[in-house]
Amino acid sequence: MPKGVFMDSANIIVLMILAATVVLLVLDLLRIDVVAILCLLALAWTGILAPQEALSGFSSNAVVAMMGVMIMGRGVARTGLMDGFSRAVLRVAGEKRSKIVALVSVPVGLMSGFIQNIGAVVLFLPGVLDIARRRKLAASGLIMPIGFAAILGGTLSMVGSGPLILMNDLLRGAELEPFGLLSVTPVGLVLLTVGIGYFMLFGRFVLPAAHPEGQGLSEQEKLIEALRLPHHIRHYRIPANSPLQGKTPEQSGVWGDYRLNVLGLSDDKHIEYAPWRETRFAGGQLLALLGDDADVERFATDYGLLRQEHLALFARLGDPGQAGFAEVVIPPRSAMVGQSIRTFSLRKRYAVEPVMVFSKGEGLRGDFSDHQVLIGDTFIVYGLWEKIAELKETPDFVVVTPLTTEKKAPAKALPAAACFVAAIALAFSGAPISVAFLTGALAMVLLRVLSMQEAYQAIDWKVVFLLAGLIPLGLAMQKTGTADLLAGKLMALVQGAHPIFLVLSVAVLSTAFSLFISNVGAIVVLAPLVMSMASLGGLDPRALALMAAVCTANSFILPTHQVNAMLISAGGYRNSDYLKAGSGMTLIFLLVVVTVFYVFYL
Repeated sequence: MPKGVFMDSANIIVLMILAATVVLLVLDLLRIDVVAILCLLALAWTGILAPQEALSGFSSNAVVAMMGVMIMGRGVARTGLMDGFSRAVLRVAGEKRSKIVALVSVPVGLMSGFIQNIGAVVLFLPGVLDIARRRKLAASGLIMPIGFAAILGGTLSMVGSGPLILMNDLLRGAELEPFGLLSVTPVGLVLLTVGIGYFMLFGRFVLPAAHPEGQGLSEQEKLIEALRLPHHIRHYRIPANSPLQGKTPEQSGVWGDYRLNVLGLSDDKHIEYAPWRETRFAGGQLLALLGDDADVERFATDYGLLRQEHLALFARLGDPGQAGFAEVVIPPRSAMVGQSIRTFSLRKRYAVEPVMVFSKGEGLRGDFSDHQVLIGDTFIVYGLWEKIAELKETPDFVVVTPLTTEKKAPAKALPAAACFVAAIALAFSGAPISVAFLTGALAMVLLRVLSMQEAYQAIDWKVVFLLAGLIPLGLAMQKTGTADLLAGKLMALVQGAHPIFLVLSVAVLSTAFSLFISNVGAIVVLAPLVMSMASLGGLDPRALALMAAVCTANSFILPTHQVNAMLISAGGYRNSDYLKAGSGMTLIFLLVVVTVFYVFYL
């Protein structure tokens, strides 16, 4: 198709498709993957791209690399490799979300300066999700900041992102001196620092809370809210002179008189979860009690129990990643039908604590030990997820609550880490990112870190279709000359103006292109124009081209950057969430880059 300064029909069609895509994404009228597919089909049906060109996004390096990253991320999460990191962050940060954001964002950003930013994100994402579970925070308040930090961290060195790596080749082609590895580090450090500070100061205003339909609530929170379940676990020690000594849970009236549940009993060495009704209390033992605060206080006062704080022995019971409530339905062929909890010995067999039962539409709480179990009765039990998983594996119960936590495989941590590091090393050695990451993913399957079925399940197809659908739009803009046309017209507007306007226009144009053209494609289009305009404006062409490459990372307003696309599902985000948080970040990015480059580089 012809390229020139005047728009032909192809240019007009591409701009119309671009405008329609932007409107649909900004207004959030359709799912982002549906918008991307519409864009792809529009380019094919209008003849702008041949069918194979329109579908080329599905075989692109970015999409294949993303699939490899998702699989490796699942492998890392399964091993619990980042559990130690999440616990360390929580020890230092306490309950303060802004401090958690900073402590996680710093290592993600620094690592992104020297490895692929999606690789840094996938390494830390399991730890971030674990932190959200442990602190009962909305994951949406933590995930977007680390994604932005990874993108900003890509500006810390000349190997931090594709455009910066390519920049030195473009400079050599123009017979200009290339930049050193850390030439861009000063501006990168300012960007990363300001970006982290942005979320620490304004995170509560710009980050999404739970959406009205409850998207931000976990399954546990929905269950607790719907059934008004007690969810505070309190710990006590039985003193030597307590009247509770020698009594069984049933004799103590803990279920019937106090409407409480004993989740754990310990002698400081061993723990008995959901102790059997015939277990006898003894002096010095530790108790984990679940119930309303007033009832717990009454029980503790009557038996002279001593309140204990932060007992490490019972830490698993209070960790949402390791324990929680589950709905359990009794099927027709269950051995429990016609029996009671007493005769079936539910606690003794499975170490889960029945908190409530629904039978014939009526909810029973307290002591329902002698309730005759009927087909279809639904129990609400509390216990370790591993114990609830055992219930699920028997024909006597149907566990309705999804078990979102999977059993960790710490023995596979070393192979998973080796596969991840090897994939990054391959990418550093010059291998295509897609080949390197897919190799790491397959290695995890071969080393039995996860099965092939689990690898397929790890892929978020919404993200795949989003990227595969929008990549052809960038191809169309380059093929038809629309990108050159837009860049040329903007450069003509600022030619002869004060140099600051030229610098600002380059930053804005690079930012706009990065939203819909791959950042590498954007710098390929812009670099020759930018260097020419710099020479005409009396500026250093090397520095202005470097600034354009840095600004291709300014992709926050829409989830079209690979990092943001990967995180949109994990955080439960909408396009409007990125528009809200990303607008401020984009303006700050432009202000910092234009100021730093104009004062120190140009």
